[in-house]
Amino acid sequence: MKLPAGYSSLLRRELCIRSHEFAQKHRLDHVLSYGAEPVVVYAPDLSGNIHGNFYTPSYAAIVKRPEWARRLEKIHAQGRRALPRADRRWRELDSCISSDALLMNIFCCPRVCSSRQVAGKLGTETTDIPEFGYKARVPFKRREVATLPAERSKPAPERVDRTEVDMRLGTLLVEAKLTESDFQRKSTDLVETYRDFEEVFCVSDLPRAGDEYLGYQLIRNVLAAHASGNSFCVMLDARRRDLEAQWQDVLGCVRDSSLRTRCKMLQWQELAQVLPPGLQKFLAEKYGIDAN
Repeated sequence: MKLPAGYSSLLRRELCIRSHEFAQKHRLDHVLSYGAEPVVVYAPDLSGNIHGNFYTPSYAAIVKRPEWARRLEKIHAQGRRALPRADRRWRELDSCISSDALLMNIFCCPRVCSSRQVAGKLGTETTDIPEFGYKARVPFKRREVATLPAERSKPAPERVDRTEVDMRLGTLLVEAKLTESDFQRKSTDLVETYRDFEEVFCVSDLPRAGDEYLGYQLIRNVLAAHASGNSFCVMLDARRRDLEAQWQDVLGCVRDSSLRTRCKMLQWQELAQVLPPGLQKFLAEKYGIDAN
């Protein structure tokens, strides 16, 4: 299914306009990036209790848990050239278009993961604690190791891809998207070195462009779910029909029906329906993620 370009840029523009209005209305510390369509980038207030890019109860929970707080420290890759100078270096999760910030706003909010309604939507347990930046360990094919002539070659120790998955919640792996243009692409040479690639996918049907597979992050995370016996969910915005189409293209190539049932897509808007009222209001005002 071919869709017109522009879904990403349209959503990005809407979020930046909303966030600028949000920052001004609530008098939050923020700056605008350079360029024709500036992005709103927030900083925590001097007290350390409020950060404009975060729902206040979520932020309070984040700073109290060291493994979550460390996620806030990742430096903004374009901060030095795209943002005004500041007393502290800008972080990736300061940006109003950060999908990781959106993910943490929701899942770090008190009583969200313990909600039976949320657990029911996700297939998780009410006792599960989010782990952000989870290294899923997707296995590569083994390579033969040369030995002495009199000996047979033996397999090398298993190599794994330790690329991060956005979140693990119990047995659920989550990839979060907001304004990202796509699910990345990788060379066929790299993707075909994954151990279970041919077993899991109808390879000839996977979307490709030349010598690259499209939807690489989806392919890798489905392989991670297969290798670990976990489930996988891609979370995206209802306004991103292009990403939804990319997901369907990859999901349709999964051979095993039991694995296909462990892989799903959930829109932020669907999830918002079972979130606490205060968080619903925040998401609707700042992101345009309406639970209705």
